Amino acid sequence: MGYLSLDFRKAKGASDSRMSDHIERRVIAPNVDPTRTHLNRELVRMPEGIRERDDAIAARISSAGIRRKITHDQVRAIRVMLSGTHEDMTEIEKAGRLDDWCRDSMDWLYRTFGRENVVSAVLHMDEHTPHIHATLVPIVTGERRKAGQKKPKEGGRTYRKKANAVRLCADDVLNRTRLIAYHDDYAKVMAKYGLQRGVRGSEARHVSTAQYYRDLRRQTGKLEENVRQLQAEQEEAEKRLETARKEINTQRLEAVKVEAKTAIIAKVGSLLGSGKIKELEADNRSLQNEIAAREESIEDLQASLQRQRAQHGRELATVQTDYIQKLERERERTAYLQKWTDRACGWFPLFADAMRMERYCRSAGFTPEQTDRLFTFQPLEYSGNLYSEEHKRALSVTGATAQMGIEQGEKGKRFVLRINGKNILDWFWEQFERLLRRIRPTIRQPQRKNRGFKL
Repeated sequence: MGYLSLDFRKAKGASDSRMSDHIERRVIAPNVDPTRTHLNRELVRMPEGIRERDDAIAARISSAGIRRKITHDQVRAIRVMLSGTHEDMTEIEKAGRLDDWCRDSMDWLYRTFGRENVVSAVLHMDEHTPHIHATLVPIVTGERRKAGQKKPKEGGRTYRKKANAVRLCADDVLNRTRLIAYHDDYAKVMAKYGLQRGVRGSEARHVSTAQYYRDLRRQTGKLEENVRQLQAEQEEAEKRLETARKEINTQRLEAVKVEAKTAIIAKVGSLLGSGKIKELEADNRSLQNEIAAREESIEDLQASLQRQRAQHGRELATVQTDYIQKLERERERTAYLQKWTDRACGWFPLFADAMRMERYCRSAGFTPEQTDRLFTFQPLEYSGNLYSEEHKRALSVTGATAQMGIEQGEKGKRFVLRINGKNILDWFWEQFERLLRRIRPTIRQPQRKNRGFKL
């Protein structure tokens, strides 16, 4: 019997666009199989004219009748992920019960949080384990849960609060007592699928995607180390096999010599009746037995070498396949980012020039933090080395003031970096001219000696 997975996360701020990109597959993560994306399903029908998750969240808040002002850092949505142990979810899918599991999970969400508050739910089938990404807006009514715990100040004014006031409050939805109740209640619904809730008070935590890939890279590193070790063992086995072959060839030659000597001695012994013949025969048998044992050892080494080569080939093929898949996903991600970068440069001309100026600042010697400060158009006191790409040299600077600005040129507006109020290119020319004047030696014309006239 496996375990269910019920994970809650708060989405702070005016937009949860980053998670929306992942849920709606506008950005393809490395753990997504694009060949299965068409199997994903929308489980909640959005209102007329609304197609994206962020718009659905905003529409629910605007239609809830909230009178109190919503702050910029207030939680506007709660992300809920529903799933189970990989093996159990796979069995549910194979048994054709996945639709029932989705329907029961959605009914539980509607019953627990209100159908109108569940604004989005997507079934993802293109990742390792089938799961549902649901989004609910924490609309509650009545006084805040902590309102009764506050005591009015002595002599202060008291206000009567409406008992049925509509509020946006994630704390009332995700307090510890309710979270425990959610898991207990959802476990009752999931019991018929063989999924139970985890041990209460367990320290087990959901593994994030970033942590999953860190573990995968660590395992890949261990696998590559094992492959290198197998290669070393294979080389060592081949050396031992070559040495054994040389020894056996030498021993066979010695055996031939002994046999020849034995034959000669046997002939002589037949004439002389010497007792040395029996000793030579015993030595010959012992040597033959040792040769047979060595040949058997060579066969064992060859079989072991074949097994190691087969295992090495399988592991190497696995590593190569994983590397090719990762490389392909990284190429797709790079192409996707490049496409959006090009579009951003087309929409905002200054964006492309900002990228140019950022590279220039980094090559000149400014740190990323100093570059970020320069793009706030605030003056920066700088001491250190500044490198001129045009002069291929660096200058030591003490107490200089650097500041970014925007000026109108022939091709439109562009960023310009000034040092002590001067364009950095003009400032570099001025500094190098001063340096050359200081180090240029004074050229003096040699005096010619008067040697007179020759008659």
